[in-house]
Amino acid sequence: MTSRFLLSLAALVGVSASAQAQMPPLNFDQAAYITCREAHAMNPEARKALAVFLAEHSARVRGVMIPDGEQGAQLAHLVRGGCTLSPDAYLFTVVDRAIVAESSKLPKRR
Repeated sequence: MTSRFLLSLAALVGVSASAQAQMPPLNFDQAAYITCREAHAMNPEARKALAVFLAEHSARVRGVMIPDGEQGAQLAHLVRGGCTLSPDAYLFTVVDRAIVAESSKLPKRR
């Protein structure tokens, strides 16, 4: 994954001025039920780690890879838009739907 994708994904729900020093969940079962609003309340590093973890999981399950460059940035913008429109949606759902929406354009896993 490119740094541009990671930076875009880290900013997907913005930077909260009152962000608490929280660590992301350590397993998928916990991470899958974090809402965009809850992710927004995390500190930027925790939010970045969570978003990357969920994106990698979804891409692996869908048989695609998160590409470098513009395609990766486009995915991050879709996630950001989804969280903006529906802050109470689960972040994983938003990430997964963005990957499904773009899956025909993403490189396949080997």
